[in-house]
Amino acid sequence: MAGHSQFKNIMHRKGKQDKMRSKIFSKLSREITVAAKAGLPDPTANARLRLAIQNARAENLPKDNIERAIKKAQGGDAESYDSVRYEGYGPGGVAVIVEALTDNRNRTASNVRALFTKYGGNLGESGSVAFMFNRVGEILYPVAKASADAMLEAAIEAGADDVASDESVHTITCAFESIGEVSSAMAAKFGDAESVKVVWKPQTLAPVDQEKAESLMKLVDGLDEDDDVQVVFSNADISDEIMAKLGDA
Repeated sequence: MAGHSQFKNIMHRKGKQDKMRSKIFSKLSREITVAAKAGLPDPTANARLRLAIQNARAENLPKDNIERAIKKAQGGDAESYDSVRYEGYGPGGVAVIVEALTDNRNRTASNVRALFTKYGGNLGESGSVAFMFNRVGEILYPVAKASADAMLEAAIEAGADDVASDESVHTITCAFESIGEVSSAMAAKFGDAESVKVVWKPQTLAPVDQEKAESLMKLVDGLDEDDDVQVVFSNADISDEIMAKLGDA
């Protein structure tokens, strides 16, 4: 029986992973379509589309899916999506920013508000927490690409503000207005990055205990499950010890 239970658990986990992979692909495709519709369908002449395709490739979105998403933007039947941002406080007073692409603002706002309420948070007005973050460009390269010193030198030369290196990745930070130029310069030297994104980087972090961290993770998971939500940011500081406990739960 133990073996049977373990097999069922593995199958359940794989099913959840497959479902999440499908959602990720759907969100990446939506971003590509919106980017292509907002500008030219040529990534060499459309910086937003170029970044969307680059991130899609980093997540292994099939080439056919990418081409289909671009063609969808050129057709007259493509949905019209609005970029919207929601701000609020999660469990423990943690600041949360939610970015979405939606064809129905009322539906998305209602879903996001319900999730905040369900997990002990409060959805606020626009600007209620954004001042606690800096909007910056973030470019990631695996450490195998170059030494920390070489990556820092190249990044500063390209116009980046900073590089943080750990045992697995180099994280390059730049002004979000410069992300296209900086990423292009880095790609010319090191090849395509692992990811190139505009992110909300917290100015300070807010420590949370295990109980609040668990509720926060449920909130984030719930938001990620929503088809309209593209990405979620917070200023939560969750210790490695608490993360390990949550992983074992």
